[in-house]
Amino acid sequence: MTPEVLLLLVVSALLTACANLMMRHGLLQAGGLQIQGGGVLGVVARLAREWTFVVGVLAYALAAVVWFRVLSIAEVSTSYPILVGLTFTLVTVGAVLWFRESASLLKVAGIAVILAGILLIARAARA
Repeated sequence: MTPEVLLLLVVSALLTACANLMMRHGLLQAGGLQIQGGGVLGVVARLAREWTFVVGVLAYALAAVVWFRVLSIAEVSTSYPILVGLTFTLVTVGAVLWFRESASLLKVAGIAVILAGILLIARAARA
């Protein structure tokens, strides 16, 4: 795995994690995803007024563009597990810090296993 691919994977994972956390914040600020009297258009209008949701959607789009670059220059069988593992880890850490979600010993152990898997995959790519 080249340094460029690794950097792009980290950037895509960071953008995806930030996108998920920001969209969650925006959804919470908008009162959730409940279709009420205004129907689907009412939900879209409520979410469009929440800047964190909008920025989250834009971050998701940018993450996709970065990911498309990775797909064009690296093996998907190596890149995708690394992207997903990094994103999962970053979202979990962000949710614990921003939303005060629980961080049980089992959750921490699971993240450690995921990070170990990322290292194994990255090393296998060099072999």
